[in-house]
Amino acid sequence: MAARPRLVAALAARLRDLDAAEDAFGEAMEACLALDNPPDRLEGWLMTVARRKAVDAIRKEAARARASEAAALIDEGGQDMGDVIELPEAIPDERLRLIFICCHPAIGIEARTALALKVVCGLPVSAIARVFLTSEPAMFQRITRAKTKVREAGIAFELPERRHWGERLEAVLLTIELAYTAAYQDAAGEIDPELSAEIERLAAMIADLLPEEPEALALASLVMLARSREAARLDEIGAMIPLSKQDPSRWDFEAIEQARTWMDRAACLERSGPYQIMAAIQLTHARRAFDGETDWRAILSLYDVLMQMRPGPMVALNRALALAQVKGPQPAIEVLSTLPIERLRNARPLHVANAHLLTCLGDREAAATALDEALAMNPPRAERLFLERCRIELAQG
Repeated sequence: MAARPRLVAALAARLRDLDAAEDAFGEAMEACLALDNPPDRLEGWLMTVARRKAVDAIRKEAARARASEAAALIDEGGQDMGDVIELPEAIPDERLRLIFICCHPAIGIEARTALALKVVCGLPVSAIARVFLTSEPAMFQRITRAKTKVREAGIAFELPERRHWGERLEAVLLTIELAYTAAYQDAAGEIDPELSAEIERLAAMIADLLPEEPEALALASLVMLARSREAARLDEIGAMIPLSKQDPSRWDFEAIEQARTWMDRAACLERSGPYQIMAAIQLTHARRAFDGETDWRAILSLYDVLMQMRPGPMVALNRALALAQVKGPQPAIEVLSTLPIERLRNARPLHVANAHLLTCLGDREAAATALDEALAMNPPRAERLFLERCRIELAQG
């Protein structure tokens, strides 16, 4: 259900317990599925039932000294939960507020980001594992440990004062980045067709809340640039269209202009960071809509800077693909051969990149093997259709 993350966020803000919020929502969904006819106001009905389930669960733990007090707190406010719970805070949005709460500095940055992606953004563990380049069981354990840390360490389940937002900002921005990465990979909207629009909304809200933070402005720009191409990303059968083959006339020029405006504002603050470089790369791609060409040398130079600011295997992989456009596939293949294979064993993009470069070199057999490895990693439907087409073209010679 697309509204799940927002409702869980509202519940968690009241319950101050992530597991309890998810459990209560799950029980409410089970109750809804048992009905012969769904309620007219589904979200309000689910919130009301989930709140009651949570109250019941707390009352069953009456042996705990604070149970009755917590139940009374949740019970306040009457029975009508048809509207969104109002929690007047400095951040006027339940989901974004909960992302800030989950990104507590006492938890490791990857763990708190994964926790926020699961609880607040509602991503399945498989999708979170994919963006972190790890296995699903390993990611499940990481999220479980993060929840336990929140509960056992007594971490305050509340938004800190604005002056303390900075110590959480890196993890908050990473959460938004990875949530959109997952949504972008899911071009056909199989996970949640509304997720990319919601992440755009959250990124824009952070930019509005923190106009003095250049990286917040740059992340909003990055998300908007990716969103600007959504209408051109699928063909008539729903297969993914690579960026280089998209029709730029179908890109959203108003979104590109908004992204450029955010980047101009970020540049005026004179504090450069990785999100500004990433957005600059995407802006360079966007120029093709205006002059018909892609400046690959500029893109390669930007990746060189990004490797200095935020080195990592995926940045190196994307830099290698830019290098192939400038100097040919062989140097790019050599770069890929130096990447940490153990770290990237769950990285489907590595196999896809290898297949592309090997095809350019004329090694169709090795390229087909790389495509088979990518297809074996259960890609989303749009990407699978694209890869299957590439595999057929290789077989046909």
